[in-house]
Amino acid sequence: MLLTFIVVYLLISIAVGLYAARRVHNTADYAVAGRSLPLAVVIATTFATWFGSETVLGVSAKFVEGGLGAVVEDPFGASMCLILVGVFFAYKLYRKNLITLGDYYRQRYGRVIEVICSAVILCSYLGWVAAQITALGLVFNLLTQGAVSITMGMVIGTAVVLIYTLYGGMWSVAMTDFVQMIVITIGLVAVAWFAADLAGGAGKVIDYAAREGKFQFFPTGGLKEWTFFFAAAITMMLGSIPQQDVFQRVMSSNSAETARTGPIIGGSLYLLFAFVPMFIVTAALLVMPEATQALLKDDPQKVLPTLVMERMPLILQVAFFGALLSAIMSTASATLLAPATTFVENILHNLRPGMTDAQTLKAMRISVLVFTACVLTYAITMQGTSIYDLVSGAYQVPLVGAFVPLVFGLYWKRATTQGALLAVAMGLGVWLLFVASPMLSEAFPQQLAGLLAALVGMVGGSLAPQWIPDHKGHVTHYEGSAPA
Repeated sequence: MLLTFIVVYLLISIAVGLYAARRVHNTADYAVAGRSLPLAVVIATTFATWFGSETVLGVSAKFVEGGLGAVVEDPFGASMCLILVGVFFAYKLYRKNLITLGDYYRQRYGRVIEVICSAVILCSYLGWVAAQITALGLVFNLLTQGAVSITMGMVIGTAVVLIYTLYGGMWSVAMTDFVQMIVITIGLVAVAWFAADLAGGAGKVIDYAAREGKFQFFPTGGLKEWTFFFAAAITMMLGSIPQQDVFQRVMSSNSAETARTGPIIGGSLYLLFAFVPMFIVTAALLVMPEATQALLKDDPQKVLPTLVMERMPLILQVAFFGALLSAIMSTASATLLAPATTFVENILHNLRPGMTDAQTLKAMRISVLVFTACVLTYAITMQGTSIYDLVSGAYQVPLVGAFVPLVFGLYWKRATTQGALLAVAMGLGVWLLFVASPMLSEAFPQQLAGLLAALVGMVGGSLAPQWIPDHKGHVTHYEGSAPA
C-alpha cells in the first residue's frame, strides 16, 4: 500500500513537470523560466532546492553523532549562503540580464575566465547530484524491503527526475518545487509531532539532546579546532554562492526586488525546517534506543526512515516518504539543469559560436541527458560515501576556484583579468596540493588554504603590472564592467 502511494506521487510529480514544460518555447524559458517567477515560487524553489537528501538524512545523522557543531556546514553555512546571495549579490546580478553565472565572468574578465570558472562550477555538481541519486537508491531499497537494490533504486529515481527536467527545464523545476515544498513542510511536521508523542513529549526530546551535549555548537579546543570549524562553516556559506542553481533562481525572478527577497526568505525557512529531521532522529534515540545505536554503527542515514517504517502508521509513512522524495527530487532536478545550462552557454558556445536559439535549446536538453548519465555512473561508483560528505566536498571546488573572482569583480573596480586568472590558478593549485598531502590537510583545512591563496592571487595579480589583456583587449585596466 505504501509503495502504491509513492508510485502515484511520483507519477503526479512527472505530470506537474510535463504540464509546466508547455511553457518552454525558447532558451530563456528553459534556463530561467522567462524571468517571470513571482516571489512565492522563488521562495519555494530556493527552499526546495536546498532542502535535499543531505538535510533529511545526512544532517540528521551528523547531528546525533556530533551535535550542532558537526552540522555547522549544513544547515548553518548553507542557509547563510542564500541570505548572503539575497543581500549582496542578487540585485547586482539580476540587473545584468544574464542566462548563466558564466556570462558574468565573460563580461567582467573575458572568455578565458568564463570557460575556466564554468568548468569549476560544472565539476562541483558531481558530488551534490550524486548525493541525491544515492539517497533515491536508499529510499527505494527501504520501501521495497530490499527487493529493489540500491543501485537499481538509483536508476529508477534518476529516470523519474530526468523525464520532467529534460523537457521542462526551469519551468518544470520551479512548478514541481512549489508542490514539493508543500509536501516537505506538511510531511515532516506531521512526522515530528508523532515522534514527539512516541518519545513522551517534545520537552523530553529536547532535554535529552541537551543532556547528551547535542547543543554544543562552538569548538572547545584551541586555535586548530577553531580554524577547522571556521573552514567548515564557510565551505557551503561561500562555496555555494558561485553556483548556477542559485543564480538561476535569482535570474528567474520577475523583478530585482523578488530576486533579492526570495533567497533571504528561502534561506531563513531552510534553517528553520532543517531542525525538524534533527528533532525526529533524536526522538528515535528515546523510542528505539537499541535499534538506533545499531544503525548508528552501521549506517546513521537509516535511523530516520527506520523509525518511520517500524513505529508509525501508514498515513505518516506516506507523509514522510512523500516529503523525503520531494526533498530529493527538488534538489536533483535543479542540480541536473544547472550544469547542463552552464556547459552549453559558456563552453559549447565558445566551441561552436553562432548557434541558433533552437540549436541551443536542443543542446541543453542533450546536455541534461549526458550529465545525468555521468552523475549516475559516479554515484554508483561512490557507493559507501555518506550523503553529507558527498555534498560538503562538492562545494570546496567553487569556493577556491570561482568565489573570489565573483566577489572582487562585483565589489572591486581594480580587479583585473590577470588577477582573476591568478586567483583561480593559485586557489585550485594550493587546494589540490593540500588534498594530495594528508599531512598538510590534517594540519590546516585545505579549503581555507585554497581560499587564502585565491585572495592573494586576486589582489597581487590585479595590483601588479598587467601582462594579460582583458576582454576589451587592454593590458592596463582597472574597470571591466562593459559587456564583451
